[in-house]
Amino acid sequence: MQAALVVFCVLTVVFFLIRLTGDPVMFMVPIGATQEQIQQVRDEMGFDRPLPAQYFTFLNNAVKGDLGMSVRYEQPALEIVLERLPATLHLTAVAFIFMVLFALPLGILAAIKKNSILDLSSSGLALFGQSVPSFWLGIVLILLFSVKWPLFPSSGYSRFSALILPGITLGAFSASLVTRMTRSSLLEVLDTNYIVTARAKGLSELIVVLKHALRNASIPIVTIIGLQIGPMLGGAIITEQVFGFPGMARLAVQAVLNRDFPIVQAFVVVVSAMIVLINLLVDVIYYFLDPRLKHE
Repeated sequence: MQAALVVFCVLTVVFFLIRLTGDPVMFMVPIGATQEQIQQVRDEMGFDRPLPAQYFTFLNNAVKGDLGMSVRYEQPALEIVLERLPATLHLTAVAFIFMVLFALPLGILAAIKKNSILDLSSSGLALFGQSVPSFWLGIVLILLFSVKWPLFPSSGYSRFSALILPGITLGAFSASLVTRMTRSSLLEVLDTNYIVTARAKGLSELIVVLKHALRNASIPIVTIIGLQIGPMLGGAIITEQVFGFPGMARLAVQAVLNRDFPIVQAFVVVVSAMIVLINLLVDVIYYFLDPRLKHE
């Protein structure tokens, strides 16, 4: 019920906000069109009706999966967005894998080697990753690994290697955040009495950290990892523009520039539904990680 309410609120906010950008009819008629032609298009698209009437019609159609016809493509908006969805999901998956494989080991090592050179280096790298703009990082990666050393494609999505550079660009900020969270969460757990007891029993440091400490520190780590899916989908707007990636985020940018309301609405609905679903899955994972929830 909460998930449905969130999606409903998102639909409502987006519907009214995007209509503040101007009249899309002027993009749909040829240059030099007469006032009669403009009015005819406005009548056909329903823009001549009062805004509340447009809103209730939109909600009624949205429940049926109809988010309108694209102004530019003259096709169902949801269908066009879903066609671009797999490419964006592939990019987000690569960014997610990079985030997990980079952030978790680095955060664990930084916590184990507290105040060492490794800890200071990882903290500095994490701070750099959170501070650098994604568009700048993408351009630098293109210059280095596509121009100077032509190892990866600089644009498009013709093969898997085209996902590497945009995936790193998209996952850099989230990886830095997860690294810092992993380090801080582990440091809190490593000072507890049961960890001291585990070490006193002669268990190896690897077992102490991975089996005992990491599991008890995993709740905030899982939370921050799950919450990074949303920023990844949002950050894909910039990343896909820099790399010319044919995903739904780049489609949304073009729709905003063209005032293609149905495409923008469909994009936001799809993204918000995915974020709500991911948050729900994170809540389910809590149940398996925290035995106290089972007893409750």
